[in-house]
Amino acid sequence: MSKNNAYWSANVSLMIKLLVVWFVVSFGCGILLVDVLNNIQIGGYKLGFWFAQQGAIYTFVVLIFIYAKKMAALDIEHGVDE
Repeated sequence: MSKNNAYWSANVSLMIKLLVVWFVVSFGCGILLVDVLNNIQIGGYKLGFWFAQQGAIYTFVVLIFIYAKKMAALDIEHGVDE
């Protein structure tokens, strides 16, 4: 496998992993599991409602920072950093 293919493969793998996490949190917790999670309350709010309204957004922001940090390390590892 060439150096470019290895870099691209690692990049795509990272993106897929992060998108799976985002999908599970936003679709799974916010839509599919909302009734189960609504049985749990945190701070007076039902957990399913919180995931649908806030949790998916917070998770997405955290995933952006994780992606940036991991890509910086990946760039250094493959010698394509600035």
